[in-house]
Amino acid sequence: MAVAEAKISALEARLAAVDLPKGGFTAEARAAALARLRGMGLPAKRDEYWRYTDPAAFNAAEAPEADIFDTDEAPVFGALDRVKLVFVDGVFDAEASDDPVLAGVEISRLAEADRADIHWAKSVYGQLEANGQTPVARPLAAFNTAAATDGVLIRVTGRAEKPINLIYLHKSKTSDAVLHHCVKVESGGDLTLLENGPAAARFNKVLEVDVAAGGAFHHVRAQGRDHARRAITHIFARLGAGALFKSFTLTANGMMTRNEAVIEIAGENAVAHIAGAALGDGAKAAFHHDDTVFITHAAEDCESRQVFKKVLKNGATGVFQGKILVKPGAQRTDGYQISQSLLLDDDSQFLAKPELEIYADDVKCSHGSTSGAIDETALFYLRSRGVSRPEAEALLVLSFLADAIAEIEDERIVEDVTSRLEQWLARRR
Repeated sequence: MAVAEAKISALEARLAAVDLPKGGFTAEARAAALARLRGMGLPAKRDEYWRYTDPAAFNAAEAPEADIFDTDEAPVFGALDRVKLVFVDGVFDAEASDDPVLAGVEISRLAEADRADIHWAKSVYGQLEANGQTPVARPLAAFNTAAATDGVLIRVTGRAEKPINLIYLHKSKTSDAVLHHCVKVESGGDLTLLENGPAAARFNKVLEVDVAAGGAFHHVRAQGRDHARRAITHIFARLGAGALFKSFTLTANGMMTRNEAVIEIAGENAVAHIAGAALGDGAKAAFHHDDTVFITHAAEDCESRQVFKKVLKNGATGVFQGKILVKPGAQRTDGYQISQSLLLDDDSQFLAKPELEIYADDVKCSHGSTSGAIDETALFYLRSRGVSRPEAEALLVLSFLADAIAEIEDERIVEDVTSRLEQWLARRR
């Protein structure tokens, strides 16, 4: 009881520090989210799905300060022909953004669209998040639905002419950004969504993706290389028959990052792949990185993949919590889950909690989790051929992360991500 009271008390302090939008077409969803939130309270370390990650930084009434990370690196995805939509500390920057019309899909801003009572996004906003609260409560996602001040609403009826790139810039040490995006991919639609940037001192983001029958959604994001950011992100996705969902996240540095994904495979013959590669170095700042994934198979003949790799050193901590739930009747499910860490010293740690829960008898599901040091035999082989130790370690790290990167379908993006990794690894030498 004392824990529940503490969670509610923390929630009221958090709510008192923000101005909750009333909403137009989102009004009902916001009210429902607030009611859910008050029934749950904010997360606590004693909650099962927060046992490895302390949510205190996300619960605090005020955002902890984060120094601005200055770098002369070229922007991630800068070499790609894409439509840029820029947010600075959670505020849309129209002058720095491209004309959304160039993407060939319907795009609007949440802050502007929410002045009306009617919008196509009403069937998505807060709806997938609400569904994703069962069986595991996700209070910070409910907070986002209630408190989000802006975001993008994307409706795709055909093939997008260009990838859409959401760029998050951080310019204030005390910024506290809450963004909520909705994507609706209609039958036969195809969209690639790119995301990059630190966003704010503290960042809470929800991305709801509804992919109709035969639709395809490709998602690639880069988080880093700033040291002081704290971010919690949520992806809620629903897939119709024959739909495709693929998401990959590259993370480097960051004091605290938790990426949650809740995917419901609702239509037969649908495919959902989610992957991540993380580089954590605790030398300059604490590094804690948590991937928490829940995939539900609710239809026949579907496939899911979870592939997560983390490279950790200097006291960095990596967390993976992944679950595959196969509901009754979801026959011929093919579900695979792998989480691995490469520990470059004895001070870092990797905490993993893989789970399978199966209620159908004709399935092929497996999971595995490993943690180990760099391969000394491979390292010796490279050194014996004149490769320096730092260069050899970088090559082995890239090889270790390759399976996760391979989940990206677009070869241009693979090349861009690989090139970025090579640059980051070179700076660590």
